[in-house]
Amino acid sequence: MLYLFYGKENFLIDKEIKKVLLDNNIDQINTNTYDLEVTLLKDVIDDAVTISLFSDKKAIICNNSHLFTGSKKTILDDNINTLDEYLDHPNPDTILIFTVNAENIDDRKKIVKKMKKVGGVKDFNSNKNINNLVTQMFEDYKVNNNTINLLIDRIGTDLNLLDKEVDKIKLYKLEEKEVTDNDVILLTNKNIDMDIFKLIDNIVLKNKERALETYYELLKYNEDPLSILIRLSNQFRVMYQSKELYQRGYTQKNISEILEAHPYYIQKVLEKGTIYDNKEILKYINDLADLDFKIKSSGINKEIAMELFIINI
Repeated sequence: MLYLFYGKENFLIDKEIKKVLLDNNIDQINTNTYDLEVTLLKDVIDDAVTISLFSDKKAIICNNSHLFTGSKKTILDDNINTLDEYLDHPNPDTILIFTVNAENIDDRKKIVKKMKKVGGVKDFNSNKNINNLVTQMFEDYKVNNNTINLLIDRIGTDLNLLDKEVDKIKLYKLEEKEVTDNDVILLTNKNIDMDIFKLIDNIVLKNKERALETYYELLKYNEDPLSILIRLSNQFRVMYQSKELYQRGYTQKNISEILEAHPYYIQKVLEKGTIYDNKEILKYINDLADLDFKIKSSGINKEIAMELFIINI
């Protein structure tokens, strides 16, 4: 059995690998993992043709399989004839899985064409609705879409982190099997970036009182004022870049690829960015850069400096 899993969502790749291993009753002792940035293909194939000492079947996982992409990353052995020959006559008792954290594979390559012909090639990019993925994580638990959105807003879009938080919530609600907004609020810590968005909203709307309330709330989480300043500046920067690209005709998917950000995050940025003026956003980016320089060069109190910035908006 042969597989090639590629894409930016490592969580989904790992999940698929676990499913393959489970479906074939292969445990950890019969699973070998290699990194093709440090291991020769020949060594992998030698392992693949070798009979397992512990079981009828075994699995081999090869990470960083750049040979299937157009990447210029170093491949230890450019000659892939060994793999090409193995694909003609694979060991039926070995499950060989190649993975690569890349948006695309190179369909022009002979080895890619052959893998598609003899094996299973699957794309794990961010083309799935994150709400649906989180809903699937809850399995048979009852949870509505508003609660799912609340969880994503609090945790962010990191699927590994979301999966851990979902497991925690499921364990807490094991008997009722129904998850509410209160459960999410009780059991999860708010993602600091969500509060940064709140701070941005209030700054742009010149709502000083609420902006200060949000700032003080961030300080309660022991956030460093300088860290808040940098995060705030970064959010404004991504918002400005996203707006500029969108206005030039780029799609949300294009923008997420160019800025190397999750599509859900870009969606939120664009939603908020439509109500803000580009010149105003640039002004805040420059003002925050000036403030960052003053704090670092003159040694002024960073907590007070950030507070004064908000007061003077």
